Amino acid sequence: MKITAFNGSPRGKKGNTHIMVEEFLNGAKEAGADVENIFLVEKEINHCLGCFNCWVKTPGKCVIKDDIEELLPKFIHSDIVIFATPVYVDNVTGIMKNFMDRLIPLVDPHFEKDEGGECRHLKKFKKYPKIIVISNCGFPEQTHFQVLKLLFKRIARNMNSEVIAEIYRSGGEILKDPPLILKPFIWKYKKLLRKTGREIVENLRLSEKTISQLEKPIISDEQYIKGANKRWDELLLKSKMSANSG
Repeated sequence: MKITAFNGSPRGKKGNTHIMVEEFLNGAKEAGADVENIFLVEKEINHCLGCFNCWVKTPGKCVIKDDIEELLPKFIHSDIVIFATPVYVDNVTGIMKNFMDRLIPLVDPHFEKDEGGECRHLKKFKKYPKIIVISNCGFPEQTHFQVLKLLFKRIARNMNSEVIAEIYRSGGEILKDPPLILKPFIWKYKKLLRKTGREIVENLRLSEKTISQLEKPIISDEQYIKGANKRWDELLLKSKMSANSG
């Protein structure tokens, strides 16, 4: 089984999203999967021109000369792809959106109606990879992933695929460099992510128990808000002192 993660975080390897993806992939690898972790911020991915040349003049190939040329084969030849992104303004990052837009050479321009009576493009390939979504946000509530849940449901429909797992982590800022008192909780969550990776390889789905565990907050909203506000106060004070000393 080939699993490829496409990480759209501008922070790349320094991001909270990477912490989640890395643990998931470690679990998948332990279960025997061939895994690859791609950081889109390290690639040159220009925005789609909407020229339709990839459908008409150069079918299946974008006319823009950048790194999407190497990424499309990795995407379509995977059994599972992971769309990994932090939440930016209730949505995916700009880097991820550019990548998603540039996937259009992978479908045929002709129309068909799906089983629900809604139009989509025809399949260009016999098989499309199944989809997993991994995301985190800075706010403490799980409700901040509503847009992503609908978005990737639509993407899966458009690509004749399915979303087999969604891993959303509110309060994601505590994943990186947590205070000593929180480290046992973060360790427990990372262990759960590894288990999630193994489950996907073994069953191509997550158990209801695992889904429930993934949705649980690591700490209470009140604790998170208090800690976050304290941290922002510290950063603002540090910035002010630095400006005054200059």
